[in-house]
Amino acid sequence: MMGPLGARRGLEWLLGLYFLSHIPITLLVDLQAVLPRDLYPVELRNLRQWYTEEFKDPLLQNPPVWFKSFLFCELVFQLPFFPVATYAFFKGGCRWIRTPAIIYSVQTMTTLIPILSTFLLEDFSKASCFRGQGPKTFHERLFLISVYMPYFLIPLILLLFMLQNPYYKSEEKRKKK
Repeated sequence: MMGPLGARRGLEWLLGLYFLSHIPITLLVDLQAVLPRDLYPVELRNLRQWYTEEFKDPLLQNPPVWFKSFLFCELVFQLPFFPVATYAFFKGGCRWIRTPAIIYSVQTMTTLIPILSTFLLEDFSKASCFRGQGPKTFHERLFLISVYMPYFLIPLILLLFMLQNPYYKSEEKRKKK
């Protein structure tokens, strides 16, 4: 039987793995849409091309300006946070991560709303910015949504964890001078 401490540590490890895995995904795939092409070897460009064709991801295949702005935020704000969060959650019990984790989770979930809405509602055959590329069937749309959904659900879990867990919720009392 797992007590509250064991459950907290288990979730901290899950969050540590999430942030650790996010570093190479961001650096090697996502940021190809905003950084100069020459920074990436042909193998990584081919990986991105394979992914966009296989998963019919029009946002990474032909990124509109609004999506590039999300990726720029990922580069400037989220990427520096990933190793910090990885450290905090693997170490465990780092109360100082609460506020940055809340900010990260809210910002990430907010960006996922237009992304998921685009996948669900956009008529890719008519949207000129996507050049007819994107999921054509409802099954393809759901498949693509399932790739992005963890990046909404894990930040939601993180937000609830930071707001509801008594360990992170309680403030340390500071000594008065």
